[in-house]
Amino acid sequence: MLGAVVAEPVVVGSSSRSVVLRCSAGAGAGSAIVKAFRDDPEGRRSFTSEAAGLSLGLAGPELLGVDAAASVVVMEDVGTGLSLADALVGGDCRLAGHGLRAWARELGRLAALSLPRRAEFDRRCAEYDKGVAWWGSEPWIERNGEEFLAVLDAVHVAAPAGLAAELGHLTAAEHRFPALTPGDSCPYNALLAPNGVRLIDFEGAGFQSVFLTAAYCRSPFPSCWCVCRIPDAVAAAAERTYRAEVAAVYPELGEEAVWEAGMRWATAVWTVDATAYWLPRVVAGDGPLHPRQPTGPTRRQVLRYRWERAEAALAGGDFRAVGETAGVLLRRIGEGWAVPPLPLYPAFAGAPRRAAIVASAAHSQR
Repeated sequence: MLGAVVAEPVVVGSSSRSVVLRCSAGAGAGSAIVKAFRDDPEGRRSFTSEAAGLSLGLAGPELLGVDAAASVVVMEDVGTGLSLADALVGGDCRLAGHGLRAWARELGRLAALSLPRRAEFDRRCAEYDKGVAWWGSEPWIERNGEEFLAVLDAVHVAAPAGLAAELGHLTAAEHRFPALTPGDSCPYNALLAPNGVRLIDFEGAGFQSVFLTAAYCRSPFPSCWCVCRIPDAVAAAAERTYRAEVAAVYPELGEEAVWEAGMRWATAVWTVDATAYWLPRVVAGDGPLHPRQPTGPTRRQVLRYRWERAEAALAGGDFRAVGETAGVLLRRIGEGWAVPPLPLYPAFAGAPRRAAIVASAAHSQR
């Protein structure tokens, strides 16, 4: 792919889906990243998304080559600079706030640039298809709704009136205002560079509603393990930054009523997702959100925080029943958990407690 023999491989990341190597490309030629995907359904799915997402050249490392038969992607080495996660667990609140806005701007820029490239992305997915539906084509919101009802039944919480209908509405709205996202838009996948942010990890790349990405700003990082609270004013600034980029291509998003309705929808989607996934895993006991980061936030801390946010955000409006359910779960289950409230990120708490969350570029174990 490179026209050169690479050597001196160093493992810089691994997960259940892939192994990432930094390799020397020879004297004076610098280095490249070689990412090999595992030969199982998740590995094959992730290969398709990464290869297709990077092939558009809109964001992320430059794609240098793809070997579809071997499920290998070779890409530019963007270096080992500070990540947004590093900034959030550091002691510089200005750097953390600036990093959040730069991250939101880059995600919004990617979303806006991707709109005329949808057909090309679909062709690339077909070109790199490994026989497993890429995650964006799966009915995950519908499946979460079914699992959500089953979980409520398992913990003996009666579904309030209208909940089943609202879960159906979640699915019906999932394709509004679609745009490309890397998928795993988490702070350890955003490197802070002098001229902005470089996004890495496109294993979950696909087109989804922009509101699902915007929710990463308002109630931070719903699919990530590096989770603490962000001050409301700081989160709102990041959300405005992202919104400005996507509203340039979807003018309706400049209307407050449209935007807030979409954000309530996204809050409900991610609350159902978190509950369906985590509640069965924490009924018997707690544990760190990330198994290799024992000093980070616990599963119960994060799940209780999601319920608190959902109850407040969804009260009295559309998806009222989802918010009501979150409140019931909070009082019947969450308030009995002997865990402290989810803390602020150290950058905003006045102390660089880096041991609170280890912000490496490790892949989420979710």
